[in-house]
Amino acid sequence: MFDLPNLPEQKHRLLEQLIEQLGAVTGLAAVVLGGSYASGTQHAGSDMDIGLYYFEAKPFSIDEIQRIATGVSTDGTATVTGFYEWGAWVNGGAWIHTPQGKVDFLYRNLDQIQRTIAEAQQGLAWHDYGQQPAYGFYSVIYLAETQICVPLYDPGGLIARLKRQVETYPPKLKEKIIVDSLWSAEFTLLHARSFAERGEVYNTVGCLTRAAANLTQVLFALNKRYFIRDKQVMEVVAGFPQIPPGYVQQVNQVLACPGSSAPELIKSVGALGQAWASVVALPGVTYQPKFQV
Repeated sequence: MFDLPNLPEQKHRLLEQLIEQLGAVTGLAAVVLGGSYASGTQHAGSDMDIGLYYFEAKPFSIDEIQRIATGVSTDGTATVTGFYEWGAWVNGGAWIHTPQGKVDFLYRNLDQIQRTIAEAQQGLAWHDYGQQPAYGFYSVIYLAETQICVPLYDPGGLIARLKRQVETYPPKLKEKIIVDSLWSAEFTLLHARSFAERGEVYNTVGCLTRAAANLTQVLFALNKRYFIRDKQVMEVVAGFPQIPPGYVQQVNQVLACPGSSAPELIKSVGALGQAWASVVALPGVTYQPKFQV
């Protein structure tokens, strides 16, 4: 019996059934509960996200996962993918509609996770913009998932060891994300101004959202919080101790109505440039501006 107070009783029973079946699958090294039920941010309609961990040299059988997924589905069908069918980071899984609500299986390569954590400790981070909406996949998400997940089946203590490695936000990662993201935002805003002067809505707005995403990464790193998802991210950012006064309102106002004429677009670029400058001015940020934004 798992101690999961956030989980309704019916979902709790389904989870126990799934763990009993998944634990018998050869090559499945660990199973965790992730997502909103792990972080305590769930609502009545939340999916149940279950991470399936394996070693790349000895993966589990997709056919076995298909059998288990269809066995608990409402109509005996489920969407089940192969490894890396969804991309390099969100690398596969299953979508299952059950009588107790939607359940997602998410494959996770333990070797890839360990490499990503080791690289993060050395200040290396990756961003796969094409992986998922709205702003892609950041490798730091693996560290966030590791930190919040609840081990359900971990006979080798693998998840427990990974959790110990992410207890402290890596100082080199913090500095790297802050510097790289501020530079990217500054460079993007420089181009945004040129687009705005020509009245190019498509390119100006693209730059504004890109720069805003960069600033989000800065604020997470500055506050030593692992970024995990874009969903409702501004609500999370608003609660950080280190954030410029009025920052969330200013960014939301720009993105909500950037304008359609050159003067309006120029004004929006200037406003986001002010938000960028207010982040640069925060205590603990040592970035030296390279351009005039």
